[in-house]
Amino acid sequence: MASQLRLRSALALVTGSGVPSQGAGSGIGRAISMRLAKEGAVVAACDLDGAAAQNTVQLLGGSGSEAGAPRGKHAAFQADVSQAPAARRLLDQVQACFSRPPSVVVSCAGITRDKFLLHMSEEDWDRVIAVNLKGTFLVTQAAAQALVSSGSRGSIINISSIIGKVGNIGQANYASSKAGVIGLTQTAARELGRHGIRCNSVLPGFITTPMTQKMPEKVKDKVTAMIPLGHLGDPEDVADVVAFLASEDSGYITGASVEVSGGLFL
Repeated sequence: MASQLRLRSALALVTGSGVPSQGAGSGIGRAISMRLAKEGAVVAACDLDGAAAQNTVQLLGGSGSEAGAPRGKHAAFQADVSQAPAARRLLDQVQACFSRPPSVVVSCAGITRDKFLLHMSEEDWDRVIAVNLKGTFLVTQAAAQALVSSGSRGSIINISSIIGKVGNIGQANYASSKAGVIGLTQTAARELGRHGIRCNSVLPGFITTPMTQKMPEKVKDKVTAMIPLGHLGDPEDVADVVAFLASEDSGYITGASVEVSGGLFL
């Protein structure tokens, strides 16, 4: 890394859905929270599972309290970001807690409800779109409104997926939601650049998380054979890229979609 404590003055909001793969309470979201804190940021960890968010904050050395935190301390928040009132309330709570809007915002929400297209229910379609795409939109919008109102610069980073670029059998809903995140982020980059707000997306491939650990060994072996680097990624691989995009080291990068996939689907 080019420097240490690149985010010393930053307040970072990391949101998630409470699922094992990407929420701020575990997996990718927890790794991102820890990496941003290591870079000097104060972290506001949000998860649908409030207890999981509190556990993350305790690992960061914060109080884990949802009631607020002393200045300079990490704090946990609970919210269902797929609901507009909850997303707006989350930003209000973070600003009330820290007396400023977050200058780094990372949306990690991601769930799956896999089924072949011919058999997928409308309910499974709607829920995945609501969490993965609508939730990212709502957080991006609320964060951007707070930053613009305060005249602050910022970096918004949305976690998409390599599946949003190439599709995947049995994941019409997930692939569509993550492709939407890429389009949303590129559009936000165009609209918010004049306000000094950069927007980028990160596209993880197959990452070692509690969710992928449940995959049958035969499936994991098949996937691994498709990856030029020869192994699944770690959550820290994604967190490294997020930390770069959050920092001024990427100050002239916006609208980018960065793949963290080991070369999968080249």
